[in-house]
Amino acid sequence: MAARRVAVVTGGGTGIGESSALELSAAGWSVAVCGRRPALLADVVARCEGEALAVTADVSLPEDVERLFAAIVDRFGRVDLLFNNAGAGSRPVPVDELPVEDWLRVVGANLTGSWLCARAAFAQMKRQDPPGGRIINNGSISAHAPRPFSSPYTATKHAITGLTKALSLEGRTHGICVGQIDIGNARTPMAARMEAGVPQADGSVRPEPLMDVVDVARAVRYMAELPPDANVLQMTVMANAMPFVGRG
Repeated sequence: MAARRVAVVTGGGTGIGESSALELSAAGWSVAVCGRRPALLADVVARCEGEALAVTADVSLPEDVERLFAAIVDRFGRVDLLFNNAGAGSRPVPVDELPVEDWLRVVGANLTGSWLCARAAFAQMKRQDPPGGRIINNGSISAHAPRPFSSPYTATKHAITGLTKALSLEGRTHGICVGQIDIGNARTPMAARMEAGVPQADGSVRPEPLMDVVDVARAVRYMAELPPDANVLQMTVMANAMPFVGRG
């Protein structure tokens, strides 16, 4: 029998996290699904095809992350994959009108949370037998080109790129692969507003195309199931006709 592969998916109650958890479970992974809303996590776990665990946690809090990984190791014994997917955005308003609390909330979820979870994953991946594993950070198209009025989200996603590269370098000697997936316009509850119209760089508001979130989950699974000597450092998966490449 093949050794059990254990995946941790943060922000797993809805959207990209939900779809990725279900995709990995269908592929034979044991999955720990993390998020802040217990009912949503329970629903995802109930639909997983294999062994799954729901852990309610706020990844921006060090004590919650410690409890999260302790629960996972207690249940499964190891961690082979961390999908750092949990994140948040802010209201699209001018920077001088955005409360400081909104900035802190986005940085906490998107950047501090990813760092805390990666820190915990590194510690576990180093000491388990056999050692090693993989981390996939959820970046964004915003890691390359911002939307109007998105300074907290854009800043954190640029920072995720730096975090990914630094951790990829650090992980080499420990058999830990670290990569990033930059996602553009997947059909999720968070992105649904794009079909109605979102601000463009020229000041207009126009609808944008979306892609099936299942295709994002398949990309995550592809990255997750690479052999230990291969890594996707950075992948962009996007709705083909979204206004990103060239003039849109």
